[in-house]
Amino acid sequence: MSNLPTLEFDAIIVGGGGSGLRTALQLAQSGHKTAVVSKVFPTRSHTVSAQGGITCAIASEDPDDDWRWHMYDTVKGSDYIGDQDAIEYMCSVGPEAVFELEHMGLPFSRKENGRIYQRPFGGQSKDFGKGGQAARTCAAADRTGHALLHTLYQGNIAAGSTIFSEWFAVDLVKNAA
Repeated sequence: MSNLPTLEFDAIIVGGGGSGLRTALQLAQSGHKTAVVSKVFPTRSHTVSAQGGITCAIASEDPDDDWRWHMYDTVKGSDYIGDQDAIEYMCSVGPEAVFELEHMGLPFSRKENGRIYQRPFGGQSKDFGKGGQAARTCAAADRTGHALLHTLYQGNIAAGSTIFSEWFAVDLVKNAA
């Protein structure tokens, strides 16, 4: 048994979808030796099915849009049982995350003035539900998940993450030290 190859990493991410790739990218860019274990090639993970877009209040379509309106819609859409602290955080930092993805190269659809195109999507409102339909969803045509995966995968390659495609995590051993 002592001849088995041993691989060591600072962090092992199990799952090569959008969340796993984003987590691995952050760790690799922070100088950690990072591995992603994915049962499919990362750009084939289920995130590729996300066509609608990424909803956040970047005020591209409506300069008065506000993350608090997005939070209201999200809390209401969760039937008021969602973790409101987590929803508040997600909605308040959402614009920063979208602009970060844009700077990584995610090819968002654009308006004529060059700003990110935002479209209306169900459950989006203005002024805490009193101002009509909001246009708050940023998209890369109808391939947002596809574009997201390719952007994050290329970022991981550039950052030096090790990708184990078509591998299954059976057991992980953690050094207790």
